[in-house]
Amino acid sequence: MKYFDYAATTPPHPDVIRTMAEIMETQFGNPSSIHGYGERADQLLRRARSGCAAAIGVKPEEIVFTSGATESNNLAIKGAALRYQSRGRHIITTATEHASVYESFMQLQQWGWEVTLVPVNSDGVVNAQQVVDAIRPDTVLVSLMHVNNETGAIQPIAEIGKQLKKIAPRVLFHVDGVQGFGKMKATPAVWGADLYSLSAHKIRGPKGAGLLYVRSGVELTPLLSGGSQEQGLRAGTENVALLVGMAKAMRMAAEDQVDFARRTTVLRDRLMETIRAIPEFELNSRPEGAPHIVHFSYPGMKAEVALHTLEQLGVTISTQSACSSRSAEPSRALLAMGRDAACAIGGLRISLGDEHTEEDVALLEQALHQMVAQLRPLERRM
Repeated sequence: MKYFDYAATTPPHPDVIRTMAEIMETQFGNPSSIHGYGERADQLLRRARSGCAAAIGVKPEEIVFTSGATESNNLAIKGAALRYQSRGRHIITTATEHASVYESFMQLQQWGWEVTLVPVNSDGVVNAQQVVDAIRPDTVLVSLMHVNNETGAIQPIAEIGKQLKKIAPRVLFHVDGVQGFGKMKATPAVWGADLYSLSAHKIRGPKGAGLLYVRSGVELTPLLSGGSQEQGLRAGTENVALLVGMAKAMRMAAEDQVDFARRTTVLRDRLMETIRAIPEFELNSRPEGAPHIVHFSYPGMKAEVALHTLEQLGVTISTQSACSSRSAEPSRALLAMGRDAACAIGGLRISLGDEHTEEDVALLEQALHQMVAQLRPLERRM
């Protein structure tokens, strides 16, 4: 079975597994304790924080450890909105964001905040000027993803951050960096981002570990009350082994980023050519997008039927994003891009990793052709 769902999660790197296993076996202390066990755990935690900070070019004290990007996104969005609500109750995002961002906005809307969803074009890319034009005197926060988790569309983060800092420096800028880090250069401080979210398991690190970059001077209302861990922003005993594993995964991903993009771009472009040549498919990703994601639709065919057929043929891909793949609803991102319901229901995502080869892609291409041949009699009946 060949796995092509790296945008959902990645197999932990063997070096990361070994590092975490050693720490779990020998360094079990609580980093908040002041005895020797706690001091040694705290030293490991400090080292992990410095490593994560170095990978994205920020200061260690600007890193807040979390359980993953969902928590990081919730803390960034709700924490900023609640802390700065005296400035206003207007927040800005797009309809193509990950569920953890979009649903946070919808929850704030229920609590009385006004939400502006800036439209995207047919490629899923937002216009930077439209984002800037949506700014009002009562705007508190703009939140955008770097790379779309379904289609791989890349947002003009640097341009938006530059303009925001120029015309509205009090408006906070949050970037969901989950699908971008390790695939392209990630420099949140240079972009003008005030908040930046990451998740370890997307870069061959462990599940259950993530971080939020919080620019110095930015304050957030904590969502978890309790102890004073993570500068008072995230109560709870830190999982030292997972966080050290994340730091190691981030370092390796940052070091391999250029080679990763070069290798996967070749494979992605080959897959795009294959998909364009199959009349039943509609390609939703563009060559200008992320190097590791290819998204296409099979209109007239339920996505889960296509997925399970491919699985029987020996390859695993995804429908929508992993957080939404069990839903029978049309893809919110594809609808926002102007695709019709048939296209939005029949969306399929291939996502590549560092282990994939030309031979793996050839097997996938063969499976795609076989899948269409098997399902062609069922088209439009599903």
